[in-house]
Amino acid sequence: MQGGSSELLLGAQEELRRRRLLELARPKAPPVRRTWRQRAWFYTTSSLAMLAATAGASLLFLVPLYVDPAISTLASDFSPEPVSCVTSRRHDLSGIFNCTWSSCREGCTSDMYRCTHVFVAYNASDGSRQEAVLLVNIKGCGYPPLVDCRNFSEAYGRPGTEFPCHYSRQNRSVAMARYRRDEHVAAITHFFGVPFVLTLATSVALCVLRCDCRCSERRPGRRRRRRGAVEDARSVPAARLCRYLVPGTRYLGPVCYQEPVCYQELVY
Repeated sequence: MQGGSSELLLGAQEELRRRRLLELARPKAPPVRRTWRQRAWFYTTSSLAMLAATAGASLLFLVPLYVDPAISTLASDFSPEPVSCVTSRRHDLSGIFNCTWSSCREGCTSDMYRCTHVFVAYNASDGSRQEAVLLVNIKGCGYPPLVDCRNFSEAYGRPGTEFPCHYSRQNRSVAMARYRRDEHVAAITHFFGVPFVLTLATSVALCVLRCDCRCSERRPGRRRRRRGAVEDARSVPAARLCRYLVPGTRYLGPVCYQEPVCYQELVY
């Protein structure tokens, strides 16, 4: 009995090897050329994906550099009309513990070892005399060419210099030499609104093109077709089904004809 089983096993393996060699020896079919519709679909999808990735990545850089300072400036509620400011004193300090803030700094991420503190005096709208720190912007830092700390110190850092400035109505100890509300609103619109809308629109378009975004219940017909496929597979002779199995598995030979799980693995 063992000799018959071994012969059946070797015969099944030889038949499997022979069929694989025949499949490898067949000439390869020529590549299928894409239609114009398929090409347009592919390039449209690629363009939308590239646009969504670019717009989403730009938000990572534009938000901390432009959007966050603009929102903080609008939240500070600076006076729209300038008042007369006079530089009262200036301190040039060095050391990381002395430079917790600076009136102007080129670069917002590196540690400060040298800083300049500029203080101004102004008359508020209610007639009171106030003293405030003068900042180049709400963060006190920026990047060239928008922020030039050398020119800032020469223009406003000398004691006794008089110039128009805007003070914060939320915190009267903060003042800026230049303030325009329209510029900050435009910065939020251009550097946040436009990339966000592009990212959202392209993502929705990709979802519509490539995915089924509709909320639908699970179709019960798929499972019935799957069971039908199993029944159709069981009607095929076992020798024809088992030739697709890998040689050496426990389903080759006579065991394959008796083990029903063989048909399930072939179908699924």
